[in-house]
Amino acid sequence: MPPHIAQCTIDVTDLDLMTGFWSDALGYTAGPAEEGGTHLFGPPGAPSVFLQRAATPHSPKNRVHLDLILDGDVEAEVVRLVGLGARPTDAGQTGTEPFTVLADPEGNEFCLLHVDPRSR
Repeated sequence: MPPHIAQCTIDVTDLDLMTGFWSDALGYTAGPAEEGGTHLFGPPGAPSVFLQRAATPHSPKNRVHLDLILDGDVEAEVVRLVGLGARPTDAGQTGTEPFTVLADPEGNEFCLLHVDPRSR
């Protein structure tokens, strides 16, 4: 059996700010980690998120990012995420993509998918 994604790790400079943002954005529960960061845990079977302290702020475009999917109104979710501190960002999209690109409060890009890729 091949490996599967168990966790996503995000480098952060403000651990409290980013713990609040990502736990609220994903509906995950935050817990301390031995490594000095924060673990975020979602429903059974969902990958966890590990927030680890970084000495330097975010630099140019991420080479790896989260793609989030929801059952519901994408526009309403964008408004909710922006209310939590996300912001729309330009990662070179044309405007015809089936996703919305946002950045978390520290500038880490992520996408809100309009269509589940498994349904294509």
